[in-house]
Amino acid sequence: MKKISGINFMYDIIGDVHGHASLLKKLLLKMGYQKTNGSFSHPTRKAVFVGDFINRGPEIRKTIKLIRSMVESGHALAILGNHEINAIIFHLKDKPGIQLVKKPGKQFLSLFKTINEYSATSLTWQEDLKWLRTLPLYIDLGEIRIVHACWSDDAVEMADKLYEDGRIRKKTFRTIYKKSGSDEAKSVWLLTKGVNLEMPGDLRIVNNKGVSPRSFRIKWWDVPGSISFKEISFESKFTLPNYTVPPEIIPETYPYPENAPIVFFGHYCRGKGPHIIKPNVCCVDSCVTGTGKLLAYRWDGEKVLNMSNLVEV
Repeated sequence: MKKISGINFMYDIIGDVHGHASLLKKLLLKMGYQKTNGSFSHPTRKAVFVGDFINRGPEIRKTIKLIRSMVESGHALAILGNHEINAIIFHLKDKPGIQLVKKPGKQFLSLFKTINEYSATSLTWQEDLKWLRTLPLYIDLGEIRIVHACWSDDAVEMADKLYEDGRIRKKTFRTIYKKSGSDEAKSVWLLTKGVNLEMPGDLRIVNNKGVSPRSFRIKWWDVPGSISFKEISFESKFTLPNYTVPPEIIPETYPYPENAPIVFFGHYCRGKGPHIIKPNVCCVDSCVTGTGKLLAYRWDGEKVLNMSNLVEV
């Protein structure tokens, strides 16, 4: 959906904001952006938002307004995260007058904070939901790539087919929700949720919190090989044991070549890092709601990621 040839700007890739508008303003000001004509801008740079603007934080409406104004005025780019996709799906009708989501699962729980903020201005929320459907699922700038959770060439190719007249149609979101095994659903959730290892019913491990997780996020960019649960995990909330993972339960991963363009993503709530994972792989999600910190990477045209280009407020 978003392949842009030629680099005319340098880019500031900003992690999951989750409704923390005041913190976002501080970050933009720290990076030299100024507010003019109702939107933040920089003379030689553009911001890139990796998705998950909504839910959790105290200023969700203000966050959407700020990001939308920057995108619509040409001062920023933005992609969809899994939280935005869940919001779009939650508000769809299956048939006239009948909600598509009849029994909201846990993935929708954090959405109610967003809905409550918009309750007095439901028309504004409908307009913002319509705008969200115009955002791409990834951005490819040639020398850098941006996705919310996981880069897969096949999923990117599928994503390009989902847009009609500049937006993802509602019927596509219905398919994503109702037909989880479809190629469309698998591709969208891979790009926005990454890869999880699902534990089989007869296998139990205990994390450092004393809990036995039934699934957990893993390092999608590596070839697993013989590896422990701790080594394959990319969880921020708990640590897994050093027991070797049975190879037959390891899901498909998407090894990211060393010579590929730098890829930036969010999603993984890396409050304690690491953020630069490989010379060309970077997670900019600093777990803003948990840490009170928001992170950006200032890309200046380099081919190899540089720690000194990380900016945090």
